[in-house]
Amino acid sequence: MSSPQNGHVAIVTGANHGIGAAIARGLARTGCAVLCAYWRVHDPAGHGLPDEYRRSRARDADSVVSAIRQAGGRAVAVEQDLRVPEAAGLLFDAAEEAFGPVDILINNATGWVADTFTPASTDRHGRALQPVTAASWSQQFTVDAMAPALLIGEFARRHAARGARWGRIVGLTSGSSGGFPEEVSYGAAKAAQENYTMSAAAELAPFGITRTWSTRR
Repeated sequence: MSSPQNGHVAIVTGANHGIGAAIARGLARTGCAVLCAYWRVHDPAGHGLPDEYRRSRARDADSVVSAIRQAGGRAVAVEQDLRVPEAAGLLFDAAEEAFGPVDILINNATGWVADTFTPASTDRHGRALQPVTAASWSQQFTVDAMAPALLIGEFARRHAARGARWGRIVGLTSGSSGGFPEEVSYGAAKAAQENYTMSAAAELAPFGITRTWSTRR
């Protein structure tokens, strides 16, 4: 049985698998229209990652959208590389074209990379480690810090321009400002995202936008 439409429109990043896919399906069950944003990541074999995880990161979001529609919900899938600054505006344009103004933003996507300051080549789980480099920093921070900041900014600008009074921003993070050994850039980028989200909560409260974050480990 389909849920009645509640008038809300959500963007969920990293919605092609795992937590993002579950969030998209959950929002759709409550009556939200959902734009499932994703980017296919092709992890090399032999790096200690489970095969199913590698396969799930490489797939599109069509199966998520299909499941939502079969249950009577509304959803579209859009592949967009969050490392590109223009991605934020393009995702909001696509959501507005499909469903109307966005009032829920879920920052879930990650550019996860396991990097370290030590000379170790594998972590305690047997996954490949790499040293901190400009490339590992960029891969992590563009997706986990820059993209959420630009998406929040795009959300706020459009929300204020239309005089809206209700909105929700949710960020999914891991660890804390205390550090994240063996995934040092990941932990730092997530701490930055949390700080952006907290700043947004203080600045955007007068516009009816509230925030939350969830730690997924």
